[in-house]
This record gives sequence, C-alpha cells and structure tokens, in this order.
Amino acid sequence: MTSSLISFVAATSVLGLAFLHTRASAAELKVLAGGSMTSVLNELAPQFERDSGHKLTIHFDSTPNLIKLATSAEPFDLVMVPIDLFKDAAAKARFAAPMTDIARVGYGVAVRAGAPKPDVSTPEALKKTLLDAKSIAFIPSSAAGAYVSSVFERLGIAEAMKARTKVQTATTQIPQAVAHGDAELGVFLVSVLMAPGVELAGSFPAELQQELVFTAAVAADTKAADAAKAFIAFLATPAAITVIKAKGMNPG
Repeated sequence: MTSSLISFVAATSVLGLAFLHTRASAAELKVLAGGSMTSVLNELAPQFERDSGHKLTIHFDSTPNLIKLATSAEPFDLVMVPIDLFKDAAAKARFAAPMTDIARVGYGVAVRAGAPKPDVSTPEALKKTLLDAKSIAFIPSSAAGAYVSSVFERLGIAEAMKARTKVQTATTQIPQAVAHGDAELGVFLVSVLMAPGVELAGSFPAELQQELVFTAAVAADTKAADAAKAFIAFLATPAAITVIKAKGMNPG
C-alpha cells in the first residue's frame, strides 16, 4: 500500500468505520471511472451499497471523455480515474485534496482461450508476435491505449500496426473481440485481459512495462463529501484489496 493511500485511510478512519451505519442519511453518489476499473467496481459497488446504504451510479469511460465530463457542468461526486486526468489543469481544479491512489496495473497480451500463446518475454519477441498477428484489439483513444501506441513507436512498428488494429471503444470489447475471433490478439492492461474466453499470453517485458495508476478524488462541489470519502476509504479495506488483486491489479 502506498504512503498516500495509508495517509488517506488514516485521515478518514472515522469515516471508514462510520460508513456501515449511515443508512439514515444515505446518499446517491455519481462516480466517474476509468473503463479499466469496470470489473473491479462492478464487484465492489454492490458490497459498498449493501453495507453503507449509499447508492452508486458509475459512468465508465476513456480518459479523454472523462476529462470532457470533469471540465463540463455535469454534476458528479467523485472520480476513480487514470492519473493522467489530473494532468489537465481544468479537470484537476474540480477536485478537493487529497487525491488517493487506489490501484495500478501493467500491460499485457491476450489470445483466444485454447490458442497457442506467443512469446512476449523480450522486446524482440513482442515485436515479432505483434508483426506476426493478423489483427489486434485495443482502444487507441485512452490513457492505456496511448501507452500501447508509444510501445509500438519504440519497437519501430507503429505504421505496421495501424493496418492490423481493430479499434474498440470500451474495455469490455477488447477481450470479446479476441474471444469471438474478430482480433487475434488483445493488447491492453492486464486487468482488462483477464476475462472469459481469453487467456493472458504474458505481460510486456520489463524494458517496455509501465503501470497505469488509478486515482480517486472527491469533487470540490459535491454535496455528499462524507459519503464519497467513505467509498474511497472502503476501497482500502482488506475485502476490497482482495478483489483488486483478483482482477489483476495491485492496490495503492
């Protein structure tokens, strides 16, 4: 667990203990979240709702779209998004401190379940695997997709991969495209690639690996700050951390 997460949990310990007893003042929280957090939050949200009495409405989207929402007049209570969102000054201005790292995850390659697993253990092996593939699925217009594209650039295959790319618009579509045979490989965050119908061929080699950090923050103008903070505190509980790990992510 990172020091920022430990500090946040300590600062919100009262909230973390109290959220189990807040049914009398239940809030309806609107959450903006990175698409790659879909499987984690879809499992954890019902637990939080059941235990706290609060209700969650979660909108999953890519980072560019989340920035547009965060800088619009659209009301929301908190976010759980790629840290890249906070690089936008206008978006960052919508939030109150602290900003808390919740989870992080690296990149990998997936194949259809039962298919031979190609070698991705070294940069050269990954390059060959990508060039040998007839098609790949990922989301170019996302924070994670931008990093995947940068890896193609580093490998010197960016132009070659354009013709092979099957562009997806939602994280759930990536493993589905591979499972259904619409794409030979899925190239994205490991947590997204851990899905029915596909198998992880391997993570990016260390020389090309990078973790995407997902950070939570409370909207400065929310009228449900205590409930929003309670949800962030809940995500640091042992039960939540177990789910985060099971989905292929690391906490904090």
